[in-house]
Amino acid sequence: MQPVTLPVTADLLPVLLATPDQLRQKARRVAHLKGRQVDDTSRQELRALIGPPPPGGHRRDLLIEHLHRLNDHYQCLLERHLVALASDMQLPMVEVFEVATFYHHFEVLGDGQTPAALTVRVCDGLSCAMAGSAELRSRLPALLGETVRVMAAPCLGRCEQAPAVLVGQRAVPHANVVLVLEASKFIQNEAVALVNTAQVATDFIAFKTYRQQGGYVLAAAVVNGEEPAEDVIRALEDSGLRGLGGAGFSVGRKWRIVRAQPAPRVMAVNIDEGEPGTFKDRTYLERDPHRFLEGLLIAAQVTGTEACYLYLRDEYHDARQMLTREIEALQADPPCPLPHIELRRGAGAYVCGEESAMLESLEGKRGEPRLRPPYVAEKGLFGRPTLVHNLETLYWVRDIVEKGADWFRGFGRQGRHGLRSFSVSGRVKLPGVKLAPAGITARELIDEYCGGMLDGHTLYAYLPGGASGGILPARLAHLPLDFDTLQPHGCFIGSAALVVLSQQDRARDAALNAMRFFAAESCGQCTPCRVGTAKAAKLMEAPVWDNATLDDLNAVMVDASICGLGQAAPNVVRCVQQYFSHEIEGGAGDALTPFVAE
Repeated sequence: MQPVTLPVTADLLPVLLATPDQLRQKARRVAHLKGRQVDDTSRQELRALIGPPPPGGHRRDLLIEHLHRLNDHYQCLLERHLVALASDMQLPMVEVFEVATFYHHFEVLGDGQTPAALTVRVCDGLSCAMAGSAELRSRLPALLGETVRVMAAPCLGRCEQAPAVLVGQRAVPHANVVLVLEASKFIQNEAVALVNTAQVATDFIAFKTYRQQGGYVLAAAVVNGEEPAEDVIRALEDSGLRGLGGAGFSVGRKWRIVRAQPAPRVMAVNIDEGEPGTFKDRTYLERDPHRFLEGLLIAAQVTGTEACYLYLRDEYHDARQMLTREIEALQADPPCPLPHIELRRGAGAYVCGEESAMLESLEGKRGEPRLRPPYVAEKGLFGRPTLVHNLETLYWVRDIVEKGADWFRGFGRQGRHGLRSFSVSGRVKLPGVKLAPAGITARELIDEYCGGMLDGHTLYAYLPGGASGGILPARLAHLPLDFDTLQPHGCFIGSAALVVLSQQDRARDAALNAMRFFAAESCGQCTPCRVGTAKAAKLMEAPVWDNATLDDLNAVMVDASICGLGQAAPNVVRCVQQYFSHEIEGGAGDALTPFVAE
């Protein structure tokens, strides 16, 4: 076959004679004409909030921060503002829209649509559901009126204050109709008032007081070379301190790994504790923020990280305001040279508690977990070696180095060593964060630290590690609560969130509540998790479970999900099948219980 030669016609000459640079310029001009264009009013309104763009556009990683500015001011994200933001950031509109629609706390509206005057989020997490949040949510729309949007929200991180509600950005603990209506009235009238203040904003140790009590002396000694970095790492290794965000990796070993990576290195602090049942990071932050910040400075110096990024839950509005002020106080009177510190705001996505998804969010993207390898210690935030910790892990650094590894290891029961902070909620008299010896049992924790069970309630079951940690029956309440002790029983301690159920509850309801949470919070990136969690939740609604199909779903989710969300979601299902089979094999639907998963 002879090759075909096309004739060079007049309409082809402009293309043939153009240089590559001319073709690129033409493509940019044509691309600019596509889609919706920026109007002057929208551009001016945007720049009044975030300022004019520098040459090259605003920083890509600040996209979510800019979206928050717009969302806070207009109570929504108007499409015309997103167009202006895409233009000023020199980003495709599709990228801005994808990020804006990924996070729960952003609402994108088109032309002619009007946002709600106020949004009220009623927690439907397990502890709040047991405290009657569903009934509260059903009553509020008629009382608040059509201009107020009332919606269910995943765990708000206030499980010890159940039922918890967010009115706008104002937390209402131990919520009832009266408190919610009062908060709504104050906010809509733009009055300055605190609702249930004593339970929202606790007294905390501010910068000046912390310094007077000897704070930042150790950090200054480490930064100035008076306390050798090797001694700090060895103290952490000897203490046995492990990451307290859930994974439990050796802290000293992690510091050595990151320190050995080529510079520049960065740090990312995960304060996005979204695991249902967990609220210990918020509690420590509200009480003693500088003990955590001193640990951060020590970690930054020892591992050689030049910049620290703090990723805080958007639900923790009061804590964010406080932490912003305290960081400013630290920077105004530094005890030693400081690394660059940025406080970033999450936007309502449980999956961003996974370390690589958090890094994606810090870069201004959708919070979707990354495939491994490479691991974040090698290639993390902005492609740099990254040290990732949760708040509580850094909180213990000062005490361990000052008091010695033996001090920390001196605590413990049943052959375990160290201290553990348990977030306890549910059917106990005194819920809250309980600092107890590692290896304590659930029964001991309830009786010695929580005042026992509520009157009229007896222990029936407990979740030792939040929604993803599984469910155990009361007969196993003698097991030590620590890393590596619960896996043989199909559970894990994770972030040490203990949710206590009584004879008035059913394990199957708790499992369904957890699975619906996972289905709602799946980022959707991988099919096993996206489809598996939704399908499992549907199957779990049946009075009698189809265990064979659930087993297939569980196996696929565990084996093929990208991150821990899909991998851990089956834990509650398998525990109910193993320990509470009487609830799912017929007749359980007739049981009388005040808590039934919606």
